[in-house]
Amino acid sequence: MLLWRDRLGQISLATTTLFWGAGATLQFIVIDWASRALGLSLSQASMLQGVVAVGITIGVVLAARLVSLRGAVKVLPIGATMGVVVMVMIFVHNLWLAIFLMTAIGVCAGFFVVPMNALLQHRGHVLMGAGHSIAVQNFNENVGILVMVGLYALMVRSGLSVSMAIVLFGVCVTGVMVFIIMRHRVNQSQGDLMHLIGVEKH
Repeated sequence: MLLWRDRLGQISLATTTLFWGAGATLQFIVIDWASRALGLSLSQASMLQGVVAVGITIGVVLAARLVSLRGAVKVLPIGATMGVVVMVMIFVHNLWLAIFLMTAIGVCAGFFVVPMNALLQHRGHVLMGAGHSIAVQNFNENVGILVMVGLYALMVRSGLSVSMAIVLFGVCVTGVMVFIIMRHRVNQSQGDLMHLIGVEKH
């Protein structure tokens, strides 16, 4: 509750929880989508997950070089964009386009999560110490994974098509991110948040 009440902690905790939940769900979505839209086997579809990982690595490197701790909240729109990019999957039926799209999704994810994770670790360290904040983060992220994967399992069980599941997933990610952005703006209107971050770190 200490982190959820903090004006910067709640933003970073919400975004990282969403990221890990969405990331775990996306792994299942990619396998189902690659099988139906691209005609790939399970092992071939798994390679697309590796492509996403490559994109994440690129995004992580870019974030480390381009985004400071003070500028962490500026990447929030990237999270909303990621949901839109995921929805483009329903229009892709070519392997090379799929590889490009998976890379783009990974880059967005890596560029988005590193600053948010850094901000969360910083606020957690200030508020409760590193060990406790990591425990809180892991708890929330695993709850996020359980909820989002569970919802996807319910959609599959109900007979929903992969394309519709992808659209609902993308809308959910984008919608939650828009809500988080709006919440952050409300927090900003209540006072300057930069003093909460402290000395700028690179």
